[in-house]
Amino acid sequence: MEIKEKMQDAISKQINRELYSGYLYLSMSTYFEEKNLRGFAKWMRIQAKEEQKHAMKMYEFMYERAGHVKLAAIEAPPHHWKSPLDVFKESYKHEQKVTEMIHNLITMAMAEKDYATMNFLQWYVEEQVEEEASPLAILQKLELIGDSANGLLMLDAEVAKRELIN
Repeated sequence: MEIKEKMQDAISKQINRELYSGYLYLSMSTYFEEKNLRGFAKWMRIQAKEEQKHAMKMYEFMYERAGHVKLAAIEAPPHHWKSPLDVFKESYKHEQKVTEMIHNLITMAMAEKDYATMNFLQWYVEEQVEEEASPLAILQKLELIGDSANGLLMLDAEVAKRELIN
């Protein structure tokens, strides 16, 4: 069954939001590169790639349903933060917002009786649990570290171990 135009528009908008998320995390990576915190920079680059994969998963779904993706300009992300703690506060807050957007898409799919889209979006519901938990765990460690340069460098080394999962 072909996906309805209202749902196409909403998913197109979410694709844009996912691509924005990738831009945001890439911008956060540049912040960490400039601070010579390469572990955090790597973590953010991997996060940016994940967000691009999320967008492409929606893109492909739309064409499986004989839909049409309407691409729009991607908003420029912020590029300056006060501290690594502030970066992860923003990251966590951003993921909470994305979760809300996914929930809104599901609500729309339910109202449209678009069961295929509802089923498809369940993957994103599960993914968002991890997407919120990961930056929150780092945020909490940064709060514990406080102003300890040694603690920050140890955490930088720890997060550098993250690998992109296909």
